[in-house]
Amino acid sequence: MAQPLVSWERAKNVMPGGVSSPVRAFGAVGGDPVIIASGRGSRVFDESGGEFIDLLGSWGPLILGHAHPKVVEAVKKAAEKGTSFGAPTDGEVRLAEMITGALPSVEMVRFVSSGTEATMSALRLARAATGRTKVVKFAGGYHGHVDSLLVSAGSGVATLGLPDSPGVTDATSKDTIVAGYNSIDSVKEAFSSFPDQIAAVIVEPIAANMGVVPPVSGFLEGLRQICDEDRSILIFDEVVTGFRVGYSGAQGMFGISPDLTVMGKVIGGGLPIGAYGGRRELMEMVAPAGPVYQAGTLSGNPLSVAAGLAALEQLGNGDPYGTLDSLGRLLSDGLQAEAKNAGVPLTVQRVGSMMTAFFTDMEVFDLEGAKTSDTDGFARFFHQLLDGGVYWPPSQFEAAFVCLAHDDDDIARVIETASKAFERIG
Repeated sequence: MAQPLVSWERAKNVMPGGVSSPVRAFGAVGGDPVIIASGRGSRVFDESGGEFIDLLGSWGPLILGHAHPKVVEAVKKAAEKGTSFGAPTDGEVRLAEMITGALPSVEMVRFVSSGTEATMSALRLARAATGRTKVVKFAGGYHGHVDSLLVSAGSGVATLGLPDSPGVTDATSKDTIVAGYNSIDSVKEAFSSFPDQIAAVIVEPIAANMGVVPPVSGFLEGLRQICDEDRSILIFDEVVTGFRVGYSGAQGMFGISPDLTVMGKVIGGGLPIGAYGGRRELMEMVAPAGPVYQAGTLSGNPLSVAAGLAALEQLGNGDPYGTLDSLGRLLSDGLQAEAKNAGVPLTVQRVGSMMTAFFTDMEVFDLEGAKTSDTDGFARFFHQLLDGGVYWPPSQFEAAFVCLAHDDDDIARVIETASKAFERIG
């Protein structure tokens, strides 16, 4: 077997924890992370020549699979023309038109370079539009590493066991109100406690950063009604769900129109991108059309835009979401059945092509439910899968993703590998 080109010790010597983002370090599951060399279709390959069926999908963007020919071709053509201009391009206009044509609530959009940047900008706009300061978020909801929202966050923060981050000041977080996901009563209590002070409610319409937790019936509708009555801004964070659960996102799936939408991941086809958009009268408050300042040197980068256009063009043809849902159902049902046969408590929660295998015997509705999971059992499961050639996200509190490059044989192999893992755990 070939020797890896990069050692983990070298990585840790020059980067904090050896990584560019915390969850990659395998801190929640133990062991050294896999150093990836390449990806193709449904698989990734490590520096030692190992091959894995990939259910991480770069944490969601790669809905077409790795190195999709149309995306690669689009990026190559764009790169030959130039990698960045700091000026308007035709591509960003076309991508904006595709997004506004797909998402019911988005009439105008502003591109940025990350989901965190998009969230930060959407909150600034909401505060400017309402003249208020406070924001309601939900326990376990993660909206990027914006200081004011890094309170009761999920995903990497929950994985690392950090309820908040050092460096986030009391002054920064004092305007953040934390409610319970799927609990309208907790939201009503927040609005009652701070009348005429709440600028916005920001929510993942399908939670993905405490694991996949769908909204209960009436939850999103209740948020829309409360915000309407209080003249607050409802922000959907669709960084994960946008173009993932359907071409019109979670808002199209549930028939709820937020005032602002935060996007990323799929709209960049695997390259760095973020965006926020919404009603025209709100977006026209953003500079230079209006007084709310926000800028970015690499915003609307032509390579990211080209990849995003290629990806969305593929998703707009045929019935890709029907295929994704079928593959997702096949995998989630298989995992649930094999865990039951082995006597391992497991609850697989899925929406379309995204799912989480919670190591608990109860249905999960919120962060407290997610925390009932056996994280040690998950860590053993993760490593059993990895040893069997399956790359699952290295955290109990993350979503796994199937993509259009997966096929029935891939899913069957994952289920077979999981079955052996459950037998050893049980």
